[in-house]
Amino acid sequence: MSSIAATDEASIFGASSARVFVRENIMVTMLARSMLVALIAAALAVPVAAHEEPDPSIKHNARDGIVRLYGAGGPDTAFKKVAAVFKKETGIMVEVTGGPEPAWSKKAQADADILWGTAEEDMTALLETYKNFSWDDVKPIYIRPAIIVIKKTNPKGIHSFEDLLMNGVRIVVTDGAGVANTSGTGVWEDIAGRTGSLNDVKRLRRNIVGFGKGSGPSFKMFLDKDADAWITWPDWPITHSNTLDYVALPKERTIWRDVTVVLASDADPEARQFLDFLSSDRGAAIMKTEGWVR
Repeated sequence: MSSIAATDEASIFGASSARVFVRENIMVTMLARSMLVALIAAALAVPVAAHEEPDPSIKHNARDGIVRLYGAGGPDTAFKKVAAVFKKETGIMVEVTGGPEPAWSKKAQADADILWGTAEEDMTALLETYKNFSWDDVKPIYIRPAIIVIKKTNPKGIHSFEDLLMNGVRIVVTDGAGVANTSGTGVWEDIAGRTGSLNDVKRLRRNIVGFGKGSGPSFKMFLDKDADAWITWPDWPITHSNTLDYVALPKERTIWRDVTVVLASDADPEARQFLDFLSSDRGAAIMKTEGWVR
């Protein structure tokens, strides 16, 4: 074979190989893009909101003659006390439903007159779901401090924040973990990091044995795990005083969260009357029995 023929043949094979290489690279690129699109689609399909999604099939109609309130567990026990006095004096029915949002969301989308939020972030999340309520109508009415809940017997002798940093102390905290709407999210970190000490955050974190996605689950976790302390709100030990006690945090460590209420645009007329009573001095006296102040 002549050198010219050999060169031509090599050029032909070389060009052919280059075309194969290009085709293979195009196929790999297309496959990678397809996989990326599939991954993005899968990620978008996974619910990431820490609140319930609105159900477009539910039509809201609160005008049924009953004042209905919905919100997370905690304030509901005090609200029920206020509602009982209000009903006795006015004859107006008030129904208070508290607990994890998934348990009451669809009903609230249908007939809620009033929603309450156990923190500003809680109410902000609620308004993403319940479209008959407006941010402009939200009203903060009470506030309460974070505390350290302990067993009634307090076997570890916990009397201060510093005691939570001791070796062997078992702590439960509340955190929505991005999937649950709860006032307790981040509170433990706010308390531990309040003075700017990273070491305090590290030491408290080391002693955490459970993260409850809501105050109710945290309470159960505190009991089930036989924990020594639980960072939460005063209403829990007050309403479970047979088994729980609590330690107040010093002013420089105390974190406060408010409770807010909002009235539906189509609420029963009596709902505003109830909110006025709830916010009155008489209502405040009842709320204070469970740690809610203003």
